[in-house]
Amino acid sequence: MGVSDAECSRIPARRFVAQALSNLVPRSNNEELPDLVIHRGEDPIPEYNNPDLVPGMYPTLFCLGIGGFEDQSRPEKLSFAKQAEYYLNIPDRNFRYHYSFLFVILNMVQRRKSHLHTHFTVNSTRFQSIAPKLTSLSPETIAEVAEIIENEKSTKSLNSEQKLAMDLLRYVNAVGEKIPGSHMAKISARADIRNYFGYFGLAHIFFTFNPSAVHSPIFQVMYGDKTIDLDSRYPKLVPRSERAKRLALDPVTAADFFEFSFQCLFTHLLGWDFKRQCSTDKGGILGHLRAFYASTE
Repeated sequence: MGVSDAECSRIPARRFVAQALSNLVPRSNNEELPDLVIHRGEDPIPEYNNPDLVPGMYPTLFCLGIGGFEDQSRPEKLSFAKQAEYYLNIPDRNFRYHYSFLFVILNMVQRRKSHLHTHFTVNSTRFQSIAPKLTSLSPETIAEVAEIIENEKSTKSLNSEQKLAMDLLRYVNAVGEKIPGSHMAKISARADIRNYFGYFGLAHIFFTFNPSAVHSPIFQVMYGDKTIDLDSRYPKLVPRSERAKRLALDPVTAADFFEFSFQCLFTHLLGWDFKRQCSTDKGGILGHLRAFYASTE
């Protein structure tokens, strides 16, 4: 056998186009779609209660197609966030090293919290007039208005109840107190701090704790570098560029390092017992702590 014109330099471009068009035609009457068209459905894939969703998105991580989230056949119920945390902490670090798995799962966790913990607030001066009108709306009207807002549909053909609901939305604010990083979460944290002031008194010290994972030999050991001797006063580390790459590659270990450093600081330096949730008998360099409030960026 021999091959002539291996680079297809003698075949005109129109023949390639014609062949591509012919491939779009079903080869038999039993085929509904041509073989080269990506098969897709008209309905989007559900995100909730779909254990096949994440394994289908990441076949290289879920090689057997099992181990998805929110699997109703599992004997012990496991929340989405807890299972995601488990995958990021197993010895196989392929999950935490994947370039998009961490961000997609975090986005899905935030979406669930935003769906389950979002509510309305209204100014106290308008509460008596707004609250009865909101509660008088029928569930059908609320669902219709929610669909209009979500899909950005036209509001010109609204009925009287729908117009009332749209008008009332001008006087309320949708907030999500338990959504990490949201504006309402920050307001809630400030309210907690004020409550601490009212019960324990004004805080005596304020400081920002910012351990550097790049320069820490402890982080390098947690990353998996077994050549570092922590018993040495000045452990020999890899070059700074390599340490920075490790930090960027493994943000989960960076978070574990921060949590470890934070607990070491409060346990050994400030004398706080995390199990008993109170100060130790000996106390720390500031004496015995009554309480502290910490918030991570």
